[in-house]
Amino acid sequence: MTMKKLMAGVVACAALALGQPALAQQKTVRIGAIYPLSGALASTGAEIKAAIELAVDIVNNPHPELGGIPLAAGAGLPRLGGAKIEVVFGDSQGKPETGLADAQRLIDQDKVVALTGAYQSAVTKTASRVAEQAGIPFLNGESSSPDLTDRGYKWFFRTTPNDDTFVDNMMQFLNGVKKVPTKKIAVVYENTDFGVNTYKAVEKFAKKYNREIVANIAYAAGSASVTAEVQKLAAAKPDVAIFASYTSDAMLFVRTMRETKYAPPVLLANDAGFIDSRFVQEVGPQVQGVLTRDVWGNDLASAKPIIKTLNDMYKARTGKDMNGNNARSMQGVLVLADAINRAGSTDPEAIRKALASTNLAEAQVIMPWAGVKFDDKGQNDKGSGLILELKGAQYHTVWPEKYKLDSTMPTLPFGWK
Repeated sequence: MTMKKLMAGVVACAALALGQPALAQQKTVRIGAIYPLSGALASTGAEIKAAIELAVDIVNNPHPELGGIPLAAGAGLPRLGGAKIEVVFGDSQGKPETGLADAQRLIDQDKVVALTGAYQSAVTKTASRVAEQAGIPFLNGESSSPDLTDRGYKWFFRTTPNDDTFVDNMMQFLNGVKKVPTKKIAVVYENTDFGVNTYKAVEKFAKKYNREIVANIAYAAGSASVTAEVQKLAAAKPDVAIFASYTSDAMLFVRTMRETKYAPPVLLANDAGFIDSRFVQEVGPQVQGVLTRDVWGNDLASAKPIIKTLNDMYKARTGKDMNGNNARSMQGVLVLADAINRAGSTDPEAIRKALASTNLAEAQVIMPWAGVKFDDKGQNDKGSGLILELKGAQYHTVWPEKYKLDSTMPTLPFGWK
């Protein structure tokens, strides 16, 4: 053995003995990502996977066109010797118990240094519990149930706003609707963490904004029929129907309401299935004018030019436009990569501390947010929501005012085309 090789070995061993990575030896940093890649939500999972793979490309290869986004201009993680990010995917199949098993496998077998996911709040809840017990950082980019950050967890961080913020935004938007009444609200929601917490948020903010809930309609996710639920909704005669449903359920509700010739005057979705590209392509022509809360609008390029740049990159890979589901996932991975780089280490505690100290400005994030900064519960307190309306083959931003491209209000009342 040459003296040079001997000294390199000594340095590497010394670094390991001190609990520090041997940077020159480190080629990749593994992150685990848990999403529904098969089952009823496979279309959403596939789009999220593509967005995360684009985020990995942004970190690992030079993209100076992305301006002030951390790590975009260079290649890899500079404070880890240029190490590349590698994402190992787990397929939750949309099931909390499978997501839990995915988290355990990714930590124990794939040796990931952090986890991200898992879109559905119910899956995020179980997967993040495993991470908490193992002492592994978990960055959630999309799940909106408020109680995810009310568990007293040390290792859980969420970049997206939660349903308290989103429902508050809905009520503010409805205050500006003058063409039709908006006082009486019905809530239709799947009986999982996502749906139940949506209802709780609507109940809370309806009182604040002097609105009345006239129907509380919970249903089993993945039901073969929702005829009874639609009949109950029609009988309640709400001014506004707020839906919390994933893709297949959202499509089934639209088709059932159309068949029964019932449409609420305002159909306002809590994102999720209503913005999935499959929903837009298959039933979009029938539901022109449907409204949804969101966090991303491809028509916002004049206010934030990076949105068009990223959408063009994503569309070149997938043939599809980005939406709020997958844009949030991309943002989550970019925040996690930035924290790992600032930690200068793959030690979980160092990454956790770096996440806790994150303070990104508006120009450093891809979303139309004020930035990313976590409160003491791990919730980003700089995020905000939008209200979009489906017009043609795309959703267009109608609220808040600063992002509207014209002065027109949404087409109301909502009805079948």
